Amino acid sequence: MPIADKMVKMVESASMIRKMFEEGARLREKYGADNVFDFSLGNPDVPPPAVVKKTLLELINNDDTTHGYMPNPGYPQVRQAVADYLNKEFNVGLTRDLVIMTAGAAGALNDTLRALLNPGEDILVSAPYFVGYNQYAFVANANLKPVSSLADFHLDLAAIQAAITKNTRVMLINSPNNPTGVVYTKEELEGLGNLLEEASKKFGKRIYLISDEPYRKLVYGAQVPSVFDVYPHTIILSSYSKELSLAGERIGYLAIHPKAEDAAMIAGAAGVTNTMMYVNAPALFQQVVGRLQGVSVDIDIYKKRRDMLCEGLFAAGYQFDVPQGAFYLFPKSPIEDDLEFVNLLKQENILAVPGTGFGGPGFFRLSYAVPEKTIKGSFDGFKKAFDRVK
Repeated sequence: MPIADKMVKMVESASMIRKMFEEGARLREKYGADNVFDFSLGNPDVPPPAVVKKTLLELINNDDTTHGYMPNPGYPQVRQAVADYLNKEFNVGLTRDLVIMTAGAAGALNDTLRALLNPGEDILVSAPYFVGYNQYAFVANANLKPVSSLADFHLDLAAIQAAITKNTRVMLINSPNNPTGVVYTKEELEGLGNLLEEASKKFGKRIYLISDEPYRKLVYGAQVPSVFDVYPHTIILSSYSKELSLAGERIGYLAIHPKAEDAAMIAGAAGVTNTMMYVNAPALFQQVVGRLQGVSVDIDIYKKRRDMLCEGLFAAGYQFDVPQGAFYLFPKSPIEDDLEFVNLLKQENILAVPGTGFGGPGFFRLSYAVPEKTIKGSFDGFKKAFDRVK
């Protein structure tokens, strides 16, 4: 075997979404771009706000803009800007020393897991969950333990309580959720906080809550409650990939609740991990986002697409819950085998991702971070695929 044995399964599982994306390129070459409907990749395509380009040009043309090394956790003034903004939202007395600038939310999660987990400890996550969590757990030499959710994909607190053991170190949540679009309520988060506090006391071991929030600004009439309000032993992760459409620039952060147990030690460990993984977050875009706290893309564009996609699929007979946030729809497969149904969709030049890859068998994920013409053009194919199995 030319690669490490432990990597074989990782390569196979990590490639599902990318394989669909690459399949899209092949189909576009064969049938033409207008005849292929690719919903496979959550790649934000809404243009960044105009102020992003303006700020970038100002920094490029400013002799005081720096491009060299800085403290590994990030520029102090940028971390202060993030802390100041988060304090307006959460009012917890966050300081810049508890903020680390990272290479996107992925970098923040890698930093946090490696800072908190001993080899072989458990990360609990409510299923369905972002497929990349398997990889991050693998890098941290930890065990990812999926826990079933309720029928509407909200947290099943009884199932979480039953899953916690003395080996549990982290509860990982993602709201708004990828792939379901669910936004957890304050009541269920309060229940989760109480549960984690009780379990920490029971096992004599602090269980930390990690809240992965790159879609926090992409909500449609819903409110995203603050996890800092429900459990102090919490680390929030976020990025500017979605709210500013800067996915390829790899810029994000982690923020540790000031009252979290050993908060300063966690920040120090995450900063060291930051150094190990990629030295520091990109210098130029740290300075860009430091000036743009609170700025976001026009989410009405995503809402219009969501409504359009939901209307078309509902008319075709599909069952789903209307997502409250993010830019994903997670319909129920009309047949039990979601992989088989995704292959039927592919025969109509529609690319989706099987729910099995997200720990949600029997469903499939569609990203509506796509042009309106892609959504409109896909409806005949969705109807044909549905009718073939009904």
